[in-house]
Amino acid sequence: MAEYKYDIVIFGASSFVGEILCNYLAGCKEEPALRWAIAGRSASKLETVKTKIGKADLDIIIADASDETALRNLCGQTRVVTTTVGPYALYGETLLKVCAETGTDYCDLTGEVQWIRQMVDRYNDTAKASGARIVNCCGFDSIPSDLGVFYTQQQSQELFGESCNKIQMRVKAAKGGLSGGTFASLINVMKEAAGNPALRKEMADPYSLCPGESNKTRQINPGLAQFDTTSNSWTIPFIMAAINTRVVQRSNFLLKQAYAKPFLYDEAMQVGTGIGGRLRATAMGGGLAGFMVTASLKPGRWLLERLLPAPGEGPSPEDQQNGHYDLRFYGSTAKGKTLVCKVTGDRDPGYGSTAKMLGQASICLARDITKSDVSGGLLTPASCFGDTLIDRLKAYSGLSFSVIE
Repeated sequence: MAEYKYDIVIFGASSFVGEILCNYLAGCKEEPALRWAIAGRSASKLETVKTKIGKADLDIIIADASDETALRNLCGQTRVVTTTVGPYALYGETLLKVCAETGTDYCDLTGEVQWIRQMVDRYNDTAKASGARIVNCCGFDSIPSDLGVFYTQQQSQELFGESCNKIQMRVKAAKGGLSGGTFASLINVMKEAAGNPALRKEMADPYSLCPGESNKTRQINPGLAQFDTTSNSWTIPFIMAAINTRVVQRSNFLLKQAYAKPFLYDEAMQVGTGIGGRLRATAMGGGLAGFMVTASLKPGRWLLERLLPAPGEGPSPEDQQNGHYDLRFYGSTAKGKTLVCKVTGDRDPGYGSTAKMLGQASICLARDITKSDVSGGLLTPASCFGDTLIDRLKAYSGLSFSVIE
């Protein structure tokens, strides 16, 4: 095994979530001690991060997202590169390409399904050849969903001796905010799709991240406001479902249809019961539809870019601390057996919890998952990490996984 100066380099350390991640890693108690560094294009901003997190001895690497030479130098020093620099469709390809070519393991936070598909098409074979494990979606989108399904399938096998051929995830509760970077990524996706009919068609395909998949079936798309008999609650579409459902299906694809052939999966968000729940579902569903329509139009995007938080802005430390989420996974087998599993997090989902998940995914890739355990390619959290990361998340990241029914 090659020797590297660092276990992990955080690229984009001065971004909103990058700084939260660095603060988290600064407090991690790994044995032996974690060797890590921070990277980005601004030395002064990186020095500020070091001061804020109290790590004066932390090394800095200067590299721009478009500078392939500098990124190759960065990759030559570390086992894992973890990047928070988005929108990834605008700034992410060069780093992923260099990692795939040099055999450097990689984690990111992207939720841009169209970009992931492009990267799969362009670099999956390269990463397989070099041994680079490229793991996208290592934050709230999509670790809780992807590993929640993985966990539910494991419990189904233990309880019933068979996997679930259908799982429905319902967001029972969630509290947290979105940063300017998240909004920028979402608006960029809508901008790309608005001018590209072929891309819109691909993004509507639940198997878009499973090129060559033959075990397909029509997937469920929960409506804008409907009563859900699974959770006995009124629901609206979950904004992260567009990426999470694709990642879960890719996990099944990469795991050789270990879940089912075919496998049904959908997500929705509970908003309450009775007339109050119906009114909330109608109002919130209408608001979500209005936002998506606005974001799909050029004048609407112009307006949103001026009204929404700018990149670098996001929830306060207090809001991150006080956030939480509770996800329920309703599984059923082909023989009619059912179970319900729960995944919870103790911080706001998009930032406080995401930073801890990304940090532990990075450490897991650097320390726990050898190249002989998992070979190279563009992977998902479940197909790369499985139980190993679940154990880390329970021990160090404030997540819980349990069977409740």
